[in-house]
Amino acid sequence: MISERAGRVKPSPTLAMDSRAKEMKAQGIDVLSFGVGEPDFDTPENIKEAAIRALKDGKTKYTPAGGIPELKEAIIEKLQRDNGLTYKPEEIIVSCGAKHSLYNIAQAILSPGDEVIIPSPYWVSYPAQVLLNDATPVFVETKEEENFMIQPDQLEAAITDKTKAIILNYPSNPTGLTYDESVLREIGEIAVKHNIYIVSDEIYEKLLYDGHKHISIASLSEEIKARTILVNGLSKSHAMTGWRIGYAAGPVDVIKAMTKIQSHSTSNPTSIAQWAAVEALRGPQDFIDKMLAEFDKRRRFLVESLNAMEGVSCTMPAGAFYAFPNVSGLLEKAQQVKDSYSLAMYLLEKALVALVPGSAFGAEGYLRISYATSMENIRKGLERINKAIEALD
Repeated sequence: MISERAGRVKPSPTLAMDSRAKEMKAQGIDVLSFGVGEPDFDTPENIKEAAIRALKDGKTKYTPAGGIPELKEAIIEKLQRDNGLTYKPEEIIVSCGAKHSLYNIAQAILSPGDEVIIPSPYWVSYPAQVLLNDATPVFVETKEEENFMIQPDQLEAAITDKTKAIILNYPSNPTGLTYDESVLREIGEIAVKHNIYIVSDEIYEKLLYDGHKHISIASLSEEIKARTILVNGLSKSHAMTGWRIGYAAGPVDVIKAMTKIQSHSTSNPTSIAQWAAVEALRGPQDFIDKMLAEFDKRRRFLVESLNAMEGVSCTMPAGAFYAFPNVSGLLEKAQQVKDSYSLAMYLLEKALVALVPGSAFGAEGYLRISYATSMENIRKGLERINKAIEALD
């Protein structure tokens, strides 16, 4: 018998769709995948060389559970340099990816009966992590015309005496949109007023376009910072998804609890990957600009092409590498598909294109398309999607 806790959550829909696409590929079917959020660039050579040096130098043993001091210092330098934030080593924890950091946070701050406010659309793992830690996700639906930002009055209305935290993700997975400073400030002030945590997932902060600048909510005031647990990592910014290095910065008591929990679950993140991460943070950063320039070309082409399709509209994403087209017009007209899931499956079977239904992110009537793939694949995929849409009746 499995636990009641395990029964509360479903497998990740993004990974489930990717798994089905891989099954089809294994059968020799030419499936194009736009599902998983993973840069199609290789990890920069200087970072790989740092890992090789660590191997040759015998840095293959256990490290402190919460990360090596050198990496904590590199993270502190990064947060000061990029975000204007000052932290001490005891306010930093390194984990096995940003997802692990987020799970550690849930373990450290949530108790049975607590509520966590999650604006929708949301990344698929937020509700699951809340449920796995005996708390209740409270969804607040945001509007496309407001760039999918939770509004201060919505946040106030959702807060109860059971509210423990709000989770923010900007730039956003799945929408690619981000928060204005004014809205962030109001959210922060509300969190201070009600004494709730802000879990600020900033994993896509380096991937912003059109002159948008990332502003960490923790930088807006010392009072807001004291209630913020900032989460980041190297997977997206440095094409290091498989290296599994994420980190969190926050109040000492929270970080201490997370470190204690981690010491009994995974222990330290991989020693070699930690030394590579030091180089990623301290070494040349020009790789990010090159990757961003390529993502930008893909983004513009993808969104313009989507907006040219009948029944589809798509807001230009400000960051990350996702487009989140609105397909409600298509669903209203077509008889063959009734919701975003059936449309996604139709496109997988008919167009041989794998993407993720908006329902996976709490947003029916949308699809998520990752443009972390080649322009050739994007062109080919869009042609297939357009033909499949035209074939709908």
